[in-house]
Amino acid sequence: MNSDTFIQIDHVTFGYDASRTILNDVSMQFARGKVTAILGGSGCGKTTLLRLIGGVYRPQKGRVMFDGQEVDTRNRDQLYAIRRRLGMLFQFGALFTDLSVYENVAFPLREHMDLSESMIRDIVLMKLNAVGLRGAAQLRIAEVSGGMARRIALARAVALDPEVIMYDEPFAGLDPISMGVTANLIRRLNDTTGATSLMVSHDVQECFAIADYAYLMMPGGIVVAQGKPEELNESTDPQVRQFIRGEPDGPIKFHYPAPPFAEALGLPQ
Repeated sequence: MNSDTFIQIDHVTFGYDASRTILNDVSMQFARGKVTAILGGSGCGKTTLLRLIGGVYRPQKGRVMFDGQEVDTRNRDQLYAIRRRLGMLFQFGALFTDLSVYENVAFPLREHMDLSESMIRDIVLMKLNAVGLRGAAQLRIAEVSGGMARRIALARAVALDPEVIMYDEPFAGLDPISMGVTANLIRRLNDTTGATSLMVSHDVQECFAIADYAYLMMPGGIVVAQGKPEELNESTDPQVRQFIRGEPDGPIKFHYPAPPFAEALGLPQ
């Protein structure tokens, strides 16, 4: 593995059951200190990749390398050590609704660190200030907007200063202003901390505005293109062009593969 590569997906094949393959011989490399986007439609295996990196699942074939070592789901000590170096922004935030904004961000610090309350307070306020929400520290989660909730979740994700930050659909459900704010935060946090950022999304333009590199996945769990955003924008591949431009007609079909409709209804052919 190249020394500039922090995480490597090496010919990984995975499926949740024997009937359907989610990832099919996928290989990717994520460079240290860079923002890499994993683009693709729903169901093509983007979030599954994050779960494999975090050791939630084990590949059926291939391997996942994290900073030079293979992720082994059977090695509990190794998994905990790797996860301690990971920050995760879950889709829609996954905040604890019974806790205040402050306590949500403080949660990983209380769980993983032995710090005084004054130290926890300083770190929490610093992280909230970084996402522009220090003034909202004492609010309940029910009192904040969707865009604010995503920023609170981001503050929680970086509370332990992780080396790798994984973003699962960070722009989903946000208005244009909140999308712009979130994208700016992802880029700024990456550059300020030197972290390695993995961003799973189907929002092409937001990702291309901040990503250093991008992979494009298609149904069936395959990588059909990779490169810098400007390179993908200039691609003449029909699949790449259809996805990036949002064209309704092209190689990616509207209907999931199925027998003829008349056959399904029991009508004569």
